[in-house]
Parts: sequence; structure tokens; C-alpha cells
Amino acid sequence: MLSLSDVQRGIRGALISGGSSGLEAVLVGGGDPAKRLAVHQRHYRVTLTGSLVSRFPATAWLVGSEFVAAAAEAFVCAHPPSRPCIAEYGETFPAFLAGRPSAHSVPYLAQFAALEWHVAHVSLAVEHRPLTAEQIQAMGADALAEASLSLQPGVHYLQADWAIDELFSAYLADEAPEQFVLASGPIGLEVRGAPGDFAINRLDPGELTFRSALALGVPIGAAIHKAMAVEPAFDAMRAVVSLIASGLVTQVHATTQAAEVCP
Repeated sequence: MLSLSDVQRGIRGALISGGSSGLEAVLVGGGDPAKRLAVHQRHYRVTLTGSLVSRFPATAWLVGSEFVAAAAEAFVCAHPPSRPCIAEYGETFPAFLAGRPSAHSVPYLAQFAALEWHVAHVSLAVEHRPLTAEQIQAMGADALAEASLSLQPGVHYLQADWAIDELFSAYLADEAPEQFVLASGPIGLEVRGAPGDFAINRLDPGELTFRSALALGVPIGAAIHKAMAVEPAFDAMRAVVSLIASGLVTQVHATTQAAEVCP
């Protein structure tokens, strides 16, 4: 007699693998219970595969919808969801897609697909009310240097080895040029969005390091040091002013010696 946990594991395995090994004893009722299981198996594959494909239209534009669909079906079998929300499923799909044998001729595929993933996510984030320069300056320079910041939820930072932002712009413009030369070389990107809108901005190495560190909760002073290690001429004052002016700062988390600043 199978326990409940055994049955649950068996059903999960059957949905993922498409088989029914070990479940014969509980597949009862109706004329052909195995066919009912097959309905759920097809629903599992079709739903997740369709969800992945619909999330990467730019990638399908780049390498073909058939290629993306076949990779998505293989991904669903190899990497079942680990979270209950389907909207969060597929973050590792860009790397999986680029690992397919026929993708080797497109070395920028993983980064391009990852950019598309982040664009989709930030464009659904709810933007918070930003802090003003006056609210932040009221803390004082010394306290501010030790403080960490909360940035808008709809922002993400990444570094790429190709000008994938230009390629993504070509997709958005619905252009299909006869020849497109994709420049190589490291670039820093800030992807920012709110419901129905997004922007992709290039950042200098120092500013990318600075903002990326802040997004991870690094105190402002330490983030400045990280940026200066990458770019010795990094202008910390300009970077802080630019960050505040962009409306990205939503909270300042001070040390125990100073008050926390919220809108």
C-alpha cells in the first residue's frame, strides 16, 4: 500500500517524465484511468512550454520560434518548476537555450535572452514613491555614507559582452536589416520598468558597479569604494546626485545611530 507522500511523488514524477511507473495501483476509476493521467501530463507540458515561449518573443525573433519551442519543451522536462508561481518560471532558460548544440553559432544568445527576461519582469513591477534629495540630505553626509538604500523594485543591472541592447532595439522597431553588425565588448546595462513601460540604459563601469552594489544592499560608502576600484576617476558625488534625480531611491536604511528615511 503506497503512502500519501509516495503517491504524491509518483504523480509528480509521472507528470514530468510522461510515464506512469509505480502508479498502476492508484490509477483506478473510469474506463481507462491512464488516459486521464495522460490529459494532465499533456496539460503540464503544453502549459509550461507555452508560458516559456510567450515570454521570449524577441529571442524567437532572433533564432526562430521552432528552435525556442523545442528548447522550451526540453527545459520543462529537465527543469520542473520549483515555485508555485508560473510567472517566476524560466529564469534559467536563457542559459539552457544557449547550451543547445545548434546555438553555438550565436554566442550572445544567453545574454540576449536574459535581457528579455529582465525586461519582462521589471515592466510589471509596481513603482514606489521615490525619496527627494532634501529627505536624503537631511541625514547628513557621515550617516549617509554608512547607510544602505532600497531601490525601485523595477530595476535590474547586468553586464554583457555584446551590444545586445542595440539588437533588442532592432527587435522593438520590427526591423529586419539585411546585415546587422553586433559590436562586441563589455557594456553595462540598467533595465528599468513599471507596468507597461521599460527602458534600457547604458552605464559606465564605475556607475554600473556602484548601482549594482547598492541594489544588493551594500552601504553607500562601500559601494563608492567598489566603483573606484573599477574606475579610479569615478565621480561619487555626481553618481549619488544622478541616482537620486532618477527617482530610484525609495528608502534609506541608516545605522543605529541615525533614523531611517522613508517617503
